[in-house]
Amino acid sequence: MQSGDRRTTLADVAAEAGVSVALVSIVMRGAPGAGAATRERVLAVANRLGYQPDSRARLLRSGRSRLLGVVFDVRHPFHDDLLTGLYAAAGNAGYQLTLSAVTPRRDERTAVDDLLQDRCEALILFSPRLRTSDLGTLAAKLPLIAMMRNVRHRNVDAVHNDEQKGSHQAVDHLVALGHRRIAHIDGGSQPGSAERRAGYMDAMTRHGLTDFVQVLPGGPGEDDGARAGQLLRLDPSTAVTVFNDLSALGVLAVLRRRGVDVPGDISVVGYDDSSFSRLSHIDLTTVAQDVDAMATHAVSRAVTRIEGGAVTEREVVVAPRLIPRGTSASASAG
Repeated sequence: MQSGDRRTTLADVAAEAGVSVALVSIVMRGAPGAGAATRERVLAVANRLGYQPDSRARLLRSGRSRLLGVVFDVRHPFHDDLLTGLYAAAGNAGYQLTLSAVTPRRDERTAVDDLLQDRCEALILFSPRLRTSDLGTLAAKLPLIAMMRNVRHRNVDAVHNDEQKGSHQAVDHLVALGHRRIAHIDGGSQPGSAERRAGYMDAMTRHGLTDFVQVLPGGPGEDDGARAGQLLRLDPSTAVTVFNDLSALGVLAVLRRRGVDVPGDISVVGYDDSSFSRLSHIDLTTVAQDVDAMATHAVSRAVTRIEGGAVTEREVVVAPRLIPRGTSASASAG
């Protein structure tokens, strides 16, 4: 490696090995045109100097970047889980990811604009909040995959969980445990919130429990769950389904501070199966989104669009599954 922070270049290797830059390029690409002894000497020098081929620059020179741009929100732990699956799926497809984060001080539009400057070949947006018309405008420029939101636009591909089915599973699980007074803590205006709320109400109706329907205002964060948890003291519910795991964490914190036994006094079911929900001191019953399936579908759809393949269905819906853990139990457990 050269002194300081400067990256070792082909020219550095060529000067040290006593050959031309063109010959070093041939060796590093594994192309024919260099003798065995020369090839061995150049590779030894490159290794000693710590030369790393700039594959991204080479791709850009060819008109390709093989980059998938991803916009995610640092405030949502489930996005971290999804990124893990996306990195694996992209690597298997021969693509790389470049990330742009949404933060409390950085909005989604800024995150997207930065990716466009990186010459990404497709965009994958986690739970996009942009208007459908704005997403359609972006999709006219390059393939766009919306994850965890069903964007109804002919040019935008969507990969998301079956939100209503997940809520059905949560309510069915609690009813099977003998619960009737089941409340729901809403996700506000978040993508997927309306579908999860509708699934809860539909399942309650199906079980003949319309008289016990109770939707409490909430949101995606732990603080939202904590505020909603305060409302549960005014509600006689013995169980509650929550918009997502992070909000459920806030609910659990409030209930336990008040000395409410979970699940003895009240059962709590989250949504997402975020990695923290599996920790032994949380042990949250939750509806799992299939991270690997969603990531694989998103990357596959992006690559198909990039390479001009045929797409028969704009929307991909992935089935969820309920994972019972320690925060749900029989209504008579306490």
